[in-house]
Amino acid sequence: MASVTLDRVTKRFGEVTAVNNVTIEVLDREFLVLVGPSGCGKSTTLRLIAGLEELTDGNIYIGDRLVNDVAPKDRDIAMVFQSYALYPHMSVYDNLAFGLKLRKTPKKEIERRVQEAAELLAIGELLDRKPKQLSGGQRQRVALGRAIVREPKVFLMDEPLSNLDAKLRVQTRAELIRLHERLQTTVIYVTHDQTEAMTMGSRIAVLRDGVLQQLGSPQNVYDFPSNMFVAGFIGSPAMNFFDARITGTVDNMQVELSGGGATLNVPPDKRARYADYLGKDVIFGLRPEDMFDPVFAPSRTTESELVRGNVDVFEPLGSEVYLYMIAGDDSFIARVDPRTAAAVGSEYELVFDMNTMHIFDPATQEAIGEEETG
Repeated sequence: MASVTLDRVTKRFGEVTAVNNVTIEVLDREFLVLVGPSGCGKSTTLRLIAGLEELTDGNIYIGDRLVNDVAPKDRDIAMVFQSYALYPHMSVYDNLAFGLKLRKTPKKEIERRVQEAAELLAIGELLDRKPKQLSGGQRQRVALGRAIVREPKVFLMDEPLSNLDAKLRVQTRAELIRLHERLQTTVIYVTHDQTEAMTMGSRIAVLRDGVLQQLGSPQNVYDFPSNMFVAGFIGSPAMNFFDARITGTVDNMQVELSGGGATLNVPPDKRARYADYLGKDVIFGLRPEDMFDPVFAPSRTTESELVRGNVDVFEPLGSEVYLYMIAGDDSFIARVDPRTAAAVGSEYELVFDMNTMHIFDPATQEAIGEEETG
C-alpha cells in the first residue's frame, strides 16, 4: 500500500480554476473521503491523482514517488467509477480478469486473484453470468472486484454508490467499510453525500469551489466546523444560523438574536473565546439536533436556554420529528423526540443546548473560538 500526497495542487481549465492550491496528505491504508457540492473540484482532484487530467501546478506523490509525468497505467492505482463500465458481452469472470490478461498476468495468478475477489465480494456464484443478468448492487460488486484483482497501491472511487437505490446504497456502504478493514488498503473516495462521508471516512476533506475548506476526522469536522460553509454542509438538516450580537460582559455574557427571538446566556467556559466580540454583530449557529422538547431534553443539557416560537411545519419521520419554527423574525429547524406535544400553529418552547453553540464572524464567515481540527 502507499500514501498519497497532494502538494499545492492546482488545475485550471482556461480561466476556470477547478482545483485551487490543495494540499492533502493521505496516509497509508487510510480511507479519505473528498466531499462537497457539485462543481467543488472533488472529481477533478481524483482524476489528477489517477493521471487522467494534467496538473496545472503543484506535485502529486504516490508513496515517495513523484507521479506528475507518470502515465495512469503506471501509477499502480485502480479506479471505480459511478458507471459500472462492465463489458456486456463478457461474463463476470472475464470482466474481472480482463485487465490482468492485458498485462499478460500468468493464468494461475489470474485464477487466484479472481477467485479471492469473488469470495471477498460474495459473487462466486455469479462468475458465469453476463452483466445484464445482474442487479445494480451485483454490478457494483463486479466493478469493485475488477479494481481489487489489480492489487493496486491505491483505490480511487468516484461516487460508486450513486446509481444504487437508497436501501442498497446503505447496504453497499457497510460492505465497503468492511472491505477496507479486510484489505487494509489506501482508499480515496469522492461523494457529494455528507452521510457517506461521515460514515465511511477515516478523515474527510471538505471542498468548495476547488478550495479545501477543512480536513479532519468526521466527528471533529462535525463538532468544530472551521466556517459557515462546513457547518452548513456537514449535518442534516443543516445547522441553523441566526444574526446576533454578543452583549453583556465577560463574566455575564449573552447572545442576543437580532430577529427578536431570544437572548441566550453563554456558558461560562465559552465566554473568554468570544471576549473580543463583545458589543459586535456575529452569526450564532446551533444544530437542529441540539434543540429539544423540554419534556425530553437529555440531562447533559446543563447549559441550556428556553426559546419560544410558533410551529410552522410539523414533519414526522417515525424516529424523530422536524419542527419548522418561527421566533420573532428568525426561522429555524429543530429535530425533536417524536413524542413531542408540539402542533402546527401552536406556540411552543424548545431547549437550546448552549454547550454546542457556534459563533461565526459575519464578514469572513470563519468560526470563532473553535478547537483546532486535525
